[in-house]
Amino acid sequence: MPNHLTPDDMAEAIGMRKARLMRYCLDQAIPIYNGRVDKTLVITSLLATGHRFPDDTVAEHMLAA
Repeated sequence: MPNHLTPDDMAEAIGMRKARLMRYCLDQAIPIYNGRVDKTLVITSLLATGHRFPDDTVAEHMLAA
């Protein structure tokens, strides 16, 4: 899995609506560069703020990929 995903792909992968993901990125100053989001920044930020994923292995799998 690539490290930089479109907001649509990222939102789908982590089980979040695209609008909420975009708002989260703006609030947390996570850059959206050329229409792509760095999955590592998003996932580590979500984990640090206590976000619960539908399946705990989702975050581990995405970070390992």
